[in-house]
Amino acid sequence: MNPARILLLFLFTVVLSARGDPSVEQWGVFELALKGPTNGNPFLDVRFSARFKQGTNSVEANGFYDGEGVYRVRFMPEKAGKWSYRTASNARKLDGKSGSFAATRPSPSNHGPVRVARTYHFAYADGTPYEELGTTCYVWEWQPEPLQEQTLNTLAASPFNKIRFCVFPKHYVWNTNEPILYPFPGGPAATNWDFTRFNVKYFQHLEQRVLDLEKPGIEADIILFHPYDEGHWGFDRMPAEADDRYLRYVVARLAAYRNVWWSLANEWDFMKRKKETDFVRFGEIVSHEDPYRHLLSIHHGAKLFNHNLPWITHASIQSGAAVQTPARARVFRDTYHKPVVYDEVQYEGNIPSGWGRLSAEELVFRFWNATVAGAYCGHGETYKSDDQVLWWSKGGVLKGQSPARLAFLKKVLDDAPAEGIDPIDHHPEMGGQAGKYYLVYLGKQTPTNWSFEIPKPPAGGLQFADGLRFTVDVLDTWNMTVTRAPGDFTLKRRDDDTYADKDGRGIELPGKPYMAIQLKRLKN
Repeated sequence: MNPARILLLFLFTVVLSARGDPSVEQWGVFELALKGPTNGNPFLDVRFSARFKQGTNSVEANGFYDGEGVYRVRFMPEKAGKWSYRTASNARKLDGKSGSFAATRPSPSNHGPVRVARTYHFAYADGTPYEELGTTCYVWEWQPEPLQEQTLNTLAASPFNKIRFCVFPKHYVWNTNEPILYPFPGGPAATNWDFTRFNVKYFQHLEQRVLDLEKPGIEADIILFHPYDEGHWGFDRMPAEADDRYLRYVVARLAAYRNVWWSLANEWDFMKRKKETDFVRFGEIVSHEDPYRHLLSIHHGAKLFNHNLPWITHASIQSGAAVQTPARARVFRDTYHKPVVYDEVQYEGNIPSGWGRLSAEELVFRFWNATVAGAYCGHGETYKSDDQVLWWSKGGVLKGQSPARLAFLKKVLDDAPAEGIDPIDHHPEMGGQAGKYYLVYLGKQTPTNWSFEIPKPPAGGLQFADGLRFTVDVLDTWNMTVTRAPGDFTLKRRDDDTYADKDGRGIELPGKPYMAIQLKRLKN
């Protein structure tokens, strides 16, 4: 964000205050900008917050220093109607300022932040289902501006509704260029940073990119720490007080944006200068400082984190082997009783590293395995390039064959019940909602017939009797075709309490891999 834009935002706030109550959408961002002290170190010396009230609802949001004497506090109203506020600060210029604003009904594209729903799934705050389909571009926002814009255009045309990326720059193979900005004054040598101050232009740019992602409806899964610094800048080995101050500053700046998710780290266990207790502290800080309870998790390398901790909202899992069969996802679900997101299952590409040379077929196979197990999966792409621009780290354009097939999967998910897909059986792999919807995935098997067998409903679940009717579609998940089986299929209970078609019919299949079968209940 350039100085002219900062001034415009400040003047806009002043003008609205002069005219009367400003207004923002429900789940939009109300921002109050005030002039305050510039002497000393405002990042350390000044405490600034505001309490927002609507009836019995009361929310406190921390403010932050944004440079050039400007202090800001941002608030995301989670209910429509009139809100009042009053500031609190140890600086007289910032203390006791009060006012009000109106939160209007959200626009059609504004569904609010994503929350956990029905234990294992997600939904927007207004109840709209959210079927996570994410990708990874670790430091796309710190590349040259034209490349950033290209990445945004690619994302807008893609099936992905979440992107994982880092706050800090990354120094790693295929990503050794310096970023366009740095988060702290000083440097770029690891010993020269002033960790008591922030480069506000860095964080203004970061938040602008979060807003740019919000426009096409893409969630920003923000990675707060990562090990891929290698001592180059030293952001992976800051002292504890600098870590904590950085977390509070980032949360104060970004928490009011509805499309934010928090990831404490990428491969936390590879950060050898940090202990597991440090990440527990980080999680407690973020969950305490964020008044909106955004989704919060942590990504591992070789050692799983304790996803049972109460402030962790979902399990972020890295595993290529685990999604070669859906069984492991069911274990994670049963262990954590939270949504399971395979944020990293290795990448489609052709680089020498084993983690970056999956075929597109294999990556799509892993997505479908996760889906029928009631979990979610993440995409990444690592095709070699003379310009060293690999999607997984820098963004740009997508070159692989998986995104089109994942768009096909997304259509299937969007057409599934709002409750989400839960595991039902594993002979064959089957997910859905018992009695309503079934999704069978045959993976690398090549049968020529499916015998149309549905297991008995689980104890405590929806019970059903003979006579339920279903349509059956055969899905070619690689060629992206849907073939409707002739006629309807009517359930009849068998002696072993399973259900089959009353006429004993089966489903003909083409004898190819990567086939799925979709059963949708018809109204009787």
